[in-house]
Amino acid sequence: MPNNEVEEIDYVVDEIDVLDFVMDDVEGGGGGDHVEYDYDMVTDTSSAQARRGRDIQGIPWERLNITRESYRQTRLEQYRNYENIPLSGDAVDKKCKQKQKGGNYYEFFHNTRLVKPTILHFQLRNLVWATSKHDVYLMSNYSIMHWSSLSHTMTEILNFSGHVAPTEKHAGSLLEGFTHTQISTLAVKDDFIVAGGFQGELACKRLDKQGVSFCTRTTHDENAITNAVEIYDSLSGGKHFMASNNDGGVREYDMERFQLVNHFHFPWPVNHSSLSPDRKLITVVGDHLDGLIVDSSNGKTVASVEGHLDYSFASAWHPDGNLFATGNQDKTCRVWDLRNLSNPVSVLKGNMGAVRSLRFSSSGQFLVVAEPADFVHVYDGNLNYEKRQEIDFFGEISGVTLSPDDETLYIGVWDRTYASLLQYNKRHNYGYLDSFV
Repeated sequence: MPNNEVEEIDYVVDEIDVLDFVMDDVEGGGGGDHVEYDYDMVTDTSSAQARRGRDIQGIPWERLNITRESYRQTRLEQYRNYENIPLSGDAVDKKCKQKQKGGNYYEFFHNTRLVKPTILHFQLRNLVWATSKHDVYLMSNYSIMHWSSLSHTMTEILNFSGHVAPTEKHAGSLLEGFTHTQISTLAVKDDFIVAGGFQGELACKRLDKQGVSFCTRTTHDENAITNAVEIYDSLSGGKHFMASNNDGGVREYDMERFQLVNHFHFPWPVNHSSLSPDRKLITVVGDHLDGLIVDSSNGKTVASVEGHLDYSFASAWHPDGNLFATGNQDKTCRVWDLRNLSNPVSVLKGNMGAVRSLRFSSSGQFLVVAEPADFVHVYDGNLNYEKRQEIDFFGEISGVTLSPDDETLYIGVWDRTYASLLQYNKRHNYGYLDSFV
């Protein structure tokens, strides 16, 4: 991304707060009645309450002089999608139609406002990760937090507001550590956490050990922000991670000795990269209209994909190793097939903003597509991505994650008043139970 993040963060803060809008409407409404409501009161919403008509986010529409439907229409009309290529979204709107709604794959289960997800860079939205259907890790201000949906408890795992230094000695580790680190991206898998910072910082921690295992600063380039991190099982059996950076670098580290295994460089900032299931190819997307497929052993480009109209910030591989997806500021996700890259398999258009985060389910059936705010779409791959479930709420999205067993979908919502963690559970059709009815 362009290196002007401070100005651009301000750009999005103007957009995010739901309460500012609804309170303006209450205070300036035609009736002039004063509405008293404790907006700081922390309340969760259960599936039972939602079925009885409660708003899933706890927004008291009945106390406000605006309906949910009217506010939704206003958001759709007024939300400004950020573009590096002017009018890229408008061009897509003229050419592409949205896929059919009506899918019902995940159902609302719980929303907790005890959890306060946050975002530090408006273009980077990979800050929520589930390691099981009950365990979620996310960024909240300077802290990596763990949320247990079983016990409804939150635990601080690591705090970057002060001094963070490694407790283990590894070659290349920055033993003096970091101070007051701004975390731009996060990855959590099994027992490993990797956090990336605005100044090229990387901090690695094992969840089954005290302290931080490894700290490094990948680059001293002025344009050093860590845009994305991915943790994966290497072919040798150990854990590796890959970091994408604004300096044009994609760096691979092993997580046993924390040594740099590969460093590939590209002529533009790399916003996201992801490794194919067979570990042979890497998708690389960034501040360029085209996406690249590169050889994971040497970094050489073996193919490219063309069609997006702006810069891309997300990529993901289908578990079959043939399909992959790219997400772009032109408001589309495009699904590609390695066996024929001349045209995308499908073009999936969002409602109002860039595609900032993508997740394929472990089974490969579903593709989860997150806009920057208000909408998450779940597409059914078994129907060639022609049908989708639209999850509709209000607030900026800090991240989306599926549990490894695909049973649970979590969405981090960043808002000054209604920040929360949304939980959706996979629907199951138990036809055999009909015999008991």
